[in-house]
Amino acid sequence: MFLHQHPHAPILFPEATRLIVGTLPPPRFTQGLLRPGDVHFSYGSRDGQLWPILDRIFDLGLIYENSEEAVRQRLDFLKARQIGICDIVERANRQRLDASDLGMRDIELRDLIGVLRDYPRVHTLLLTGGNSQNGPEYLFRRLLRENGIRLEPVTDEVPRIHRFALPNPPGGPRELRTVSLTAPSGSANRAIGSLPEYKARKANDPNYTVMDFRADQYRAHF
Repeated sequence: MFLHQHPHAPILFPEATRLIVGTLPPPRFTQGLLRPGDVHFSYGSRDGQLWPILDRIFDLGLIYENSEEAVRQRLDFLKARQIGICDIVERANRQRLDASDLGMRDIELRDLIGVLRDYPRVHTLLLTGGNSQNGPEYLFRRLLRENGIRLEPVTDEVPRIHRFALPNPPGGPRELRTVSLTAPSGSANRAIGSLPEYKARKANDPNYTVMDFRADQYRAHF
């Protein structure tokens, strides 16, 4: 059994209005066994697509290597866009050394509700995955239930949007939203290919790709 401890502390600052929320990076980040092209930073796996998507949308000219400059580029972007990162999983057990959410056991969640109380400007959580078992939305729903908070749908179209009221927040009542983005991983490509919206765009433009679809979706929320 492998104890998969999250290797990165949340990236939080007073100006943040949105938080990116995922689960855990690949186990090699916890083990300190990075590969060429990895960046020792949130979503820094060379196999992940979050930073390539944002790089494409905002023309960031990002470096994909494990260096201080690569980290600085990503931090500068987050601060400029007032976006923090607080993945929902602190640690979990795994029988297999893979990055699948489904393979997590004995999951310990971070106190994301406490984070939202401490950072009152945050109004939106950008969940990097949906309601499949152990996905970001799935685990956030669990956290809300544990705190007696109800998640209400706003739209069922992809990406799904929900809202919830943070009980007794400093400064008075506060409504927040979640956006369940299509996961920035290769494993989600098949799901994208089955979406009617993607099929329609692909029919109009045979060169349209799953990366194009993600970029169009993420652009609206970043």
